[in-house]
Amino acid sequence: MRTVNAYAAMSATEPLAPTTIERRDVGPHDVLIEIRYAGICHSDIHTAREEWGPTTFPLVTGHEIAGIVAEVGSEVTRHAVGDRVGVGCMVGSCGECRYCLEGEEQYCSKGFVGTYGAQDRDGTITQGGYSTSVVVTEDFVVRIPDALDLDVAAPLLCAGITTYSPLRHWNAGPGRKVAVVGLGGLGHMAVKIAHALGAEVSVLSQSLKKQEDGLRLGADRYYATSDPATFEGLAGAFDLIINTVSAPVDLDAYLGLLAVDGVLVNVGAPAEPLSLNAFSLVVGRRSYAGSLIGGIRQTQEMLDFCAEHGIGAEVEVIAADRVNEAWERVLASDVRYRFVIDTATLG
Repeated sequence: MRTVNAYAAMSATEPLAPTTIERRDVGPHDVLIEIRYAGICHSDIHTAREEWGPTTFPLVTGHEIAGIVAEVGSEVTRHAVGDRVGVGCMVGSCGECRYCLEGEEQYCSKGFVGTYGAQDRDGTITQGGYSTSVVVTEDFVVRIPDALDLDVAAPLLCAGITTYSPLRHWNAGPGRKVAVVGLGGLGHMAVKIAHALGAEVSVLSQSLKKQEDGLRLGADRYYATSDPATFEGLAGAFDLIINTVSAPVDLDAYLGLLAVDGVLVNVGAPAEPLSLNAFSLVVGRRSYAGSLIGGIRQTQEMLDFCAEHGIGAEVEVIAADRVNEAWERVLASDVRYRFVIDTATLG
């Protein structure tokens, strides 16, 4: 075991605080990663504040991890010391079910092992990337291409793959009209990736205050959802809508924006239940769907795609002692567009 510095939530109501945690020794198939940057995802806040269910404390969050391999186990073949690597939302799965065998570990029949707050193979609770190092089995470590700086690559391990996966699954590309609901951490990545895939991209945001950013990031059009005329004028306009917000929305209103056979996909996960009128689906043979990150194979594909197209997250790098301030700013939508912790500041 090794002791490393970290920032942790001690309860659902207390601020995060500096602490130390234990990391397991490097086993035959393990990779020790010196973490350089860790992105701050809204999921970190939901989990630590027990908005998605009970949590075991203390908890170190962070599942957007970028760093350098410092040590490998005796049987590791995929990675070597000095490699630039990343870890996303998963650090394990059963490896035997149909979904794992198909490279869709996020849908593991037995449930994947989350990067934090989950029971690991040795019975301990996993601890995430707001720390100086992590030990992960090699199968859940991905390569970060040299063309991507580590700070802008870190958020790709959640925000990037969370939007890339549904865009790929529902065939975003030339001739397809894609709308992105919300221009935040997830939304700004959805715009960049959909644009690079060749789709016609629109942003649906509460106001026009980020319009200039949206167009710069690759959107062709930008609309304010606070204006009722938006929903009237865009009825039946889109083939695919990616809803990235973690707050309740009027699903019937957004379903009305879909063309025949259009799909509304939720990647944001509000704590509150959502409801809709079945006629919003029946009229137009529309679909309402969800999507959960992506498998390890597709995550590597996404990183390579982003490197090829020069896509990184828009980040604000912060010192670890500003993490509580950053969380409050995330809740206030006061970030453009992802906070990333410089883990060198953990001491």
